[in-house]
Amino acid sequence: MSTNPLDNKAQAWSALFTEPMSELVQRYTSSVFFDHRLYKADIQGSLAHAQMLYSVGILSQADWQAIEKGLLQIRQEIDSGQFEWKLALEDVHLNIEARLTQLIGDAGKRLHTGRSRNDQVATDVRLWLRDETQEIIELLQALQRALLSVAEQHVDVILPGMTHLQVAQPVSFAHHLLAYLEMFSRDEQRMREVKQRTNTLPLGAAALAGTSYPLDRAQVAKLLGMVNEQGEPQICQNSLDAVSDRDFAIEFTSAASLVMIHISRLSEELILWMSQNFAFIELADRFTTGSSIMPQKKNPDVPELARGKTGRVVGHLMGLLMLMKSQPLAYNKDNQEDKEPLFDTVDTLKDTLRIFSEMIAGEWDEKTQSRLGGLKVKAERMKQATLKGYATATDLADYLVKKGLPFRDAHECVAHAVKESMAMGVDLSALSLEKLQSFNSSIESDVFEVLSLEGSMNARTTLGGTAPEQVRAQIHRHTKRLTLA
Repeated sequence: MSTNPLDNKAQAWSALFTEPMSELVQRYTSSVFFDHRLYKADIQGSLAHAQMLYSVGILSQADWQAIEKGLLQIRQEIDSGQFEWKLALEDVHLNIEARLTQLIGDAGKRLHTGRSRNDQVATDVRLWLRDETQEIIELLQALQRALLSVAEQHVDVILPGMTHLQVAQPVSFAHHLLAYLEMFSRDEQRMREVKQRTNTLPLGAAALAGTSYPLDRAQVAKLLGMVNEQGEPQICQNSLDAVSDRDFAIEFTSAASLVMIHISRLSEELILWMSQNFAFIELADRFTTGSSIMPQKKNPDVPELARGKTGRVVGHLMGLLMLMKSQPLAYNKDNQEDKEPLFDTVDTLKDTLRIFSEMIAGEWDEKTQSRLGGLKVKAERMKQATLKGYATATDLADYLVKKGLPFRDAHECVAHAVKESMAMGVDLSALSLEKLQSFNSSIESDVFEVLSLEGSMNARTTLGGTAPEQVRAQIHRHTKRLTLA
């Protein structure tokens, strides 16, 4: 019969208890069937902890080497699907420790010297989230490059810029896409900041008060890469805070929520633009679905679902905030509930970013050395829609101001001109010079260049404006930034 207490289902963690945990409570309190995804981080942390214990003289060289060999074998077993996860052992930590002790005997029991599951799990989640955040940063960069590739091809395409979903002024379609690129650029910056704060070591805080063993926490931090840009170790400075803090998870989910909000805004526009009433774009068939009853339908399911999944991610943020709202120091079992929303947020965000990059820019084909699929832009349809909205009305007002008319008077004058155009069913640019001069005598023949969509767009040359020269400058700036990233 095994003498390892971790193999005793009635007493998985202490000889203090005199009766086994009920099966219902086992299922209710166990986390192993979702936190097992932390196994790489758990083994990584344990390897660093064991090396440090040896270096400070707590572990013998033989024990350290046995632990290292055993942990590497366990990682291989889990990677290959041969590892047996046991509900009675509650979580990823005890499952791995039990298997390690089974493999190497007493040396496995010594691994937990100077640490607790409280600081162990905090370290595991930080290590895991740090690496996932880095992957998300790279996916955000890929999405920005996808938007940039489409923008580069459509600098001179005219899109009706809107406020209140009403045609306002003509803008470059590329300029519109670059607005989303700015959003995702800020998201990337936020994720970098989250990663930096996440990458801080709790291990060594033990259960809540630190430990009497002479641990070298700085060594562990360096072994785990928990360092700042200067290579200095980043270590949680208060043991109570180290084991109970979940700010990093909330920060990440907050940043992820903002990414999804931006995805949702883009999704809404893609859905509108794809509808027959707009017909500005087409999405590749592989990102759409049909109807079970209406054979003519081509539904934008991907952006619709992304719009829906935004609520899911924001909901996880609210859940994590409520999880921490009234917790006293230090660690509480409540914190087991941080993992499922955090895991789902990461999974949802990564999948969404991957699919949007391909949906927008298409898929790279090695044979043709070009991108297949991607956003199909209907430039003429966009231009005709812009002409329907009297989008150059502001340009006429600006023209009159430059002729010496106060802006409010110019605004009133143009309103009358638009009213007349609406009555005639034509664009402002279609009014005769004589008709335009009836609203203000200072109007001359050069007004028609001002009233053209191209003239309106080209005139907005201020930094950040929609003039093609400015748009190309922004494309160059983003290209340089992403090349250096």
